[in-house]
Amino acid sequence: MTLPDAPCPCGWGEPLGSCCGRYLSGGPGGADAPTAEALMRSRYTAFVLGDVAHLLRSWHPGTRPDDLDLDPDVRWKRLVVLGTDRGSPFDDAGTVEFEAHYRHGGRRGVQHELSAFVRVGGRWVYEGPVGNRVA
Repeated sequence: MTLPDAPCPCGWGEPLGSCCGRYLSGGPGGADAPTAEALMRSRYTAFVLGDVAHLLRSWHPGTRPDDLDLDPDVRWKRLVVLGTDRGSPFDDAGTVEFEAHYRHGGRRGVQHELSAFVRVGGRWVYEGPVGNRVA
């Protein structure tokens, strides 16, 4: 169990409860992420914590899988945001480029992705890697 005042896994340096915790399933108030980057960071935190409900809820309905099984042997270690394009509170679309560092089976790995985000019903959602855009 992760405590709300523990450091947030996303790397912004805030406590979990006042950072990504407020966007996760069961977070106090159930707030929506105000930017594409904030949603991407909350999704990384959801991977760290195993919060499948948040991952599915924050995925675009046109690209979302029916279910999601996380590998319990993957240990997410660090998130590095490399850049953003648009995705502000005043935009309807944006991208976030990131590296998510992990360990699996004693080996290090890095997931590098340029992710597309759009607003659906006023909420930011993850659409997928750039190149997999929904028409």
